[in-house]
Amino acid sequence: MAKPKLVQQVRNEIRRRNYSYRTEQSYVRWIIRLVKFCGTKHPLDIEPEEITEFLNHLSINRNVAASTQNQALCAIVFLYHKVLEKELPELKNIEWSKRSKKLPVVLTKREVKMVLSRLEGVSLLVAQLLYGSGLRISEALRIRVKDVDFEYQQLIVRDGKGKKDRITVLPSVISAKLKQQVERIKILHSKDKKRGYGKTLLPNALHKKYPKAAVRLGWQYLFPSKRISKDPRTGVKHRYHISDSFIQRAVRNAVDRSPITKQASCHTLRHSFATHLLMDGYDIRTVQELLGHKNVKTTMIYTHVLNKGGKGVKSPIDVL
Repeated sequence: MAKPKLVQQVRNEIRRRNYSYRTEQSYVRWIIRLVKFCGTKHPLDIEPEEITEFLNHLSINRNVAASTQNQALCAIVFLYHKVLEKELPELKNIEWSKRSKKLPVVLTKREVKMVLSRLEGVSLLVAQLLYGSGLRISEALRIRVKDVDFEYQQLIVRDGKGKKDRITVLPSVISAKLKQQVERIKILHSKDKKRGYGKTLLPNALHKKYPKAAVRLGWQYLFPSKRISKDPRTGVKHRYHISDSFIQRAVRNAVDRSPITKQASCHTLRHSFATHLLMDGYDIRTVQELLGHKNVKTTMIYTHVLNKGGKGVKSPIDVL
């Protein structure tokens, strides 16, 4: 039996390892770009020097961020090691993109109120979770009904960055709204089941281990899309969660309509969550756990606000 084409081989291996669909799209895109850059050669015929030239092209000519260049390298390593099962020689003389050392944008508590006051409906509820629980936008939108624990006032974040689960705080101020959201999902899910669309998408291989779980209320997304869509991998029609672009656009518009001049976004709300907790006296290890940071050094960047621009130093002009 003939082997599938290279791109399909990559997709098959990624799906076998339960990587996310976004990772699949990203890796396939980078591999195609590499092949085109090298004159449509098969990867087995591409020399290590050509791979180095491609990575340098991204850094020097395309001026991509360090994370983007690293993503391209990860896709290439995956292709050779996992798909082609070929040892990739050491790549020498790579011009690495410089990593940005920018400080995160942080809103004051008053500015957060300004943004939230200009949102409504689901957009407001998601934004309140970004700020109130310190979630990434992808984590907020992937929340399932079963992951909201009203009794313990906590949220369970599944498959966060680094494929790790964690527990974070559930803001009591929005508990009532979230309970109403769950009730709406019950009604919507009941209608979907009657139409034959009650199954949701389960992570990893859980659909094999628990075949009936996909139709249960607990596995439904907390913020479901308005439309039924076809899963690009399985072809099964189901109700996915709302898109991150919808929330990002709503938050961006709220910022634009406010007096705020900072370049604020959905992720700014997460930055503000961490900074405000530190300002309120919570220790950095607690904040690290709530954010899901692997290294406390990542969390320490938020202490810049507490330092007030100079390790707590008072400007001499203030005492003139």
